[in-house]
Amino acid sequence: MTVNLEVADGVGTIRLDRPPMNALDIATQDRLRELAEEATRRDDVRAVVIWGGEKVFAAGADIKEMQAMDHAAMVVRSKALQDSFTAVARIPKPVVAAITGYALGGGCELALCADVRIAADNAKLGQPEILLGLIPGAGGTQRLARLVGPSKAKDLIFTGRQVKADEALTLGLVDRVVPAAEVYEQAHAWAAKLAAGPALALRAAKESVDAGLETDIDTGLTLERNWFAGLFATEDRETGMRSFVEEGPGKAKFR
Repeated sequence: MTVNLEVADGVGTIRLDRPPMNALDIATQDRLRELAEEATRRDDVRAVVIWGGEKVFAAGADIKEMQAMDHAAMVVRSKALQDSFTAVARIPKPVVAAITGYALGGGCELALCADVRIAADNAKLGQPEILLGLIPGAGGTQRLARLVGPSKAKDLIFTGRQVKADEALTLGLVDRVVPAAEVYEQAHAWAAKLAAGPALALRAAKESVDAGLETDIDTGLTLERNWFAGLFATEDRETGMRSFVEEGPGKAKFR
């Protein structure tokens, strides 16, 4: 398989495994969607790490495969391509991308689907599609602009340039830069900490932020208010408040 899901202690690792560069061909895209949907369904998956291995996250789409496709073929395929990445973005649990080496084109777009991005100090990110006479097609024009702002996104998309980890951090494209040997360890630790948290509240927080960004503030506040009130019906809310009163903050054990 070109993508695998491994689960331990509440953390599901979606591992890209298509050497040497984890090129995202059609089979890999479809498998990615299947595993994102599986991670969404499984109760034993409480948080997710997306990981390409020690050497590379994903260097982009399979250009040789795309070169053979004409307009009619891509009209059909482009929706499935976007759906694969959207399935990752819509996992209703905390998701972190652990980025080593290259995250270019579709690889960068996949990283954009995560809630948090932890990059190796040797990582390089970018949207080089313009160099092929194309634009990003797996969400890059939309998610990148929402993450770093339109001007910075246009610079990266218009030029197709690659940015090193330190510049990516300055741009807000990644959230943390660490030594390459520590990328997966730190990403897993982030996920493991949240895997022990209140699952419904985390889901509510993610949906409130993500959906709120797509609408006006009044609608977003309504969404927040409904989730906030609804969480008062959960056992986790009872556990969290009781623990706070009896033991102080940060000591609750959620089931």
